[in-house]
This record gives sequence, C-alpha cells and structure tokens, in this order.
Amino acid sequence: MALTAVAIKNAKGREKPYKITDSEGLFLYVTPNGGRYWRMNYRHFGKQKTLAFGVYPDTSLAEAREQRDAARKVLARGDDPAQQIKFEKIAAAVAASNSFKAVADEWLLKVEREGRSAVTMKKLRWLLDFINESIGTRPIASISAQELLVMLRKMESKGRYETAKRLRSTCSQIFRYGIATARAERDVAADLRGALIAPQPVHRAAITNGNAAGGLLRAIEAFEGHPNTKAALRLLPHVFVRPGELRFAEWADFDLDKELWIIPKHKTKMRRAHSIPLSRQALAILETIEHDEGYSPYLFPSLRSVDRPMSENTVNAALRRMGYAQDEMTGHGFRAMAATLLNEMGLWHPDAIERQLAHQDNNAVRRAYTRGEYWDERVRMMQHWSDHLDFLRDGAMIINGDFKKAKAGD
Repeated sequence: MALTAVAIKNAKGREKPYKITDSEGLFLYVTPNGGRYWRMNYRHFGKQKTLAFGVYPDTSLAEAREQRDAARKVLARGDDPAQQIKFEKIAAAVAASNSFKAVADEWLLKVEREGRSAVTMKKLRWLLDFINESIGTRPIASISAQELLVMLRKMESKGRYETAKRLRSTCSQIFRYGIATARAERDVAADLRGALIAPQPVHRAAITNGNAAGGLLRAIEAFEGHPNTKAALRLLPHVFVRPGELRFAEWADFDLDKELWIIPKHKTKMRRAHSIPLSRQALAILETIEHDEGYSPYLFPSLRSVDRPMSENTVNAALRRMGYAQDEMTGHGFRAMAATLLNEMGLWHPDAIERQLAHQDNNAVRRAYTRGEYWDERVRMMQHWSDHLDFLRDGAMIINGDFKKAKAGD
C-alpha cells in the first residue's frame, strides 16, 4: 500500500527503528527519536543495496518518489544508481573547482603571496565580486567573450568606464591563469580589446601655480586638526610620494642617519623599491612626530588602532577642512605640483624628476640605465625643492641652498 502524507506525519518514534513502505522499493525509515529518512532498496547484479534520498520534511513524499523513479531508470539501463550518484558528486566537485570563481580565488591567493598590497587586494576582490554575481559559478572554459561583454556593459551602463576597463584586464589575467592550470582553453577577455568605451583620462586635481602653492603651504601650517594628520600634510609636499605610500610608511623604512627613506617594493605601485633623499626640512618634520616604533610601526597610525595606518581619506578630508574642494587639490596632487614646478625651474634633468616620481620607463634598456643614474642630482634637487617650498610658503628668498653629496646609491 502506497504511503500518504497523513501516514508520514503520524509516524512516531518507537523503541526500535522501523520501516513504512511505499512502493517499488521506496520506504520511510523511522528512528526511535522520531527522525524520518527516505530510503530505497534495490538489487544490482544480484547484490542487495540501499539508496538514501534525504530527510522528511526537507524532502517531501513527491520528491522522494521522483528520486526513486530516476534511480529505477538508471537500473533499467543496467547501471548502479549508487555509482551514478557518486559520479555526479565527483563531476559537481570538479565543475566547482573549474568555475570562474574558483579559478579567480586561486589567482587572488597567488598574487597576494606575490606581494600585492592590501589596498590592491581589496580593489581586486571588489571588482571580482561584481563579475562573480553573474558568472562566478560557470565553468571558466565555457564562458564566451559575448557573455563576459554583457557583464562589462552593465558596469559601463553606470558610467564607470575606467572600472569596466580594469575589470576586463583583471578577467584576462584570470583566464590566462586558467589556461596555465589546464582549466581554460583561451583568454576570451582578450577578444574584447576595443569593445569597451575608452574612458577619458581624468587628471587628479592639483595646484601647479607657485603663488597658489604658497597659499596651500601656509594653510597647512595653520591647520588645527590632529597633530599626526598635520605632520602628514607637512611632509607630503617635501617627498611627493603617492598617498598610499605615505599612509603605509613605517619607521623601519627610514634610515635617518643616511637621510634616506626606502619604500619597499611591496608598498609601491610599480612593485619596485623606491628611494627618497630626505631634505633638512623633511627630517625636521619627522622629528615632530610624537611617537616612535614602540608605539606603532607606522608613522601615521589610525586613530582607532595603532596596528593600522591612517585612513586613505585622511589627507583629502583635511584638505577639504582647509577649504580646498575636490576639484582644487588632492593628496595625489602634490606629485603634479612638484613635477610641474620642478620642470619649470629648468635646473633638473627630466629623467631625474621622473625617477624621483617613481615613474616606470616603458623601455627596458633605458630603464636599466636610468636606475643608477641621477642619484646625486636627485639628492640636490630634493633639498632645493624643500628650500623652494619654504620660499613659496614664506614669500622670502632662500639665499644659500646646501646641496649635499649623495650618501647612498639608488
């Protein structure tokens, strides 16, 4: 007699487990504590076997019967349903390991171990979260260029053209990693070169006029915010590093005796160690910082935790408090200010300026040559630059610049 929903609901636990049969091998196995489990008995090549179909009520009577019928079709072909289920589980596991998300997660782990910064990793994960929502579970080998383009168009539809471009490039790296690990045949993201809207270059706001720069420097001196934030604001014009490099500056990166700051390669955008000659003014600003390495490894720790650097918005927020709008000046703008005014001086070789900005030369031979070049000039230039900043701030001519000889190579 076939089971009914009422009979299943009324099945209570007894002193010993018992069965309530349905039909064609399906039965409900009831345990002493009242648990109800779907099972099916069958024979394959004369051997008695049992399949498990789930637990009631998570698996209903109708669903259990569907699984029974599917198993009987496998038997009718002469195959073993238990083996079929095992193969399907293996196939599902293999498919999961071959999904775009699985390959992307492996690639993220790889590049993180290679030294990508925490900020870069955060951005990469944010980018991939967007794409994983749609194609993350798809086998990477079956994703087409058109399918990927649809996802990138969604990003473009929000006006985020630069983000779409970066996402395509990131996906391309993941597809290439998939090829290297034998889970993809080709890089379909490469087919989309030229298919996306080319973003217009956005130049970060910067003050590049000497008089305006002097006003900015005076505003920094008058800043009444947190002392550590003020120290960061005062130091940034003298070293003109990228804001992220300033945030993650650690005491261990400085050799004050040699008047040198060496930013390790894992903290730089170009993944290349960068040396900065420290002027007298920069050294004096460092001396104003009221803590040392025993308090925090960072020069500019977060106000919430000494184990973290200050927020990426700290410098820009301080500039806004000083009255400089987002389209007037940013933390990154100090680099453009230095590059413009140093080039306008006509005193320094353009390559020395570019090297001090840690810009990458596209020519590998030329890059190898200029790596060791211009160090003495850069030492003199950085002191002259600090003297010039004092002149702009105070409106008074610096009479004698002490252009020291280099103490270390780059």
